[in-house]
Amino acid sequence: QVQFVESGGGSVQAGGSLRLSCVPSRMSFSIYASAWYRQAPGKKREVVARISNDGSTNYIDSVKGRFTISRDKAKKAVYLQMNSLEPEDTAVYYCNVYPYFRDYWGQGTQVTVSS
Repeated sequence: QVQFVESGGGSVQAGGSLRLSCVPSRMSFSIYASAWYRQAPGKKREVVARISNDGSTNYIDSVKGRFTISRDKAKKAVYLQMNSLEPEDTAVYYCNVYPYFRDYWGQGTQVTVSS
């Protein structure tokens, strides 16, 4: 059973930055397309950014220009650099393959942005 392990969350003030990291619990796991998702209180989980096997990236409109997804294939790691954070970015952030596979969800990492 593979799950993703997220880290790097925390509490910051608006305008601050955080860098999230994610690795699979089993390093022999092969990853193709990956994505970062988030779930805010009372809202559905949504995809925030994704990166394809060829390295192409996509973002939801609300984070374009502020967030950057990247990966290290050798480490099987996926990162999310978040700049100019806004209170609306407050959520639990998860990584998974894209499209997601429900059995791979990890615990996520909490990001809290105060105004």
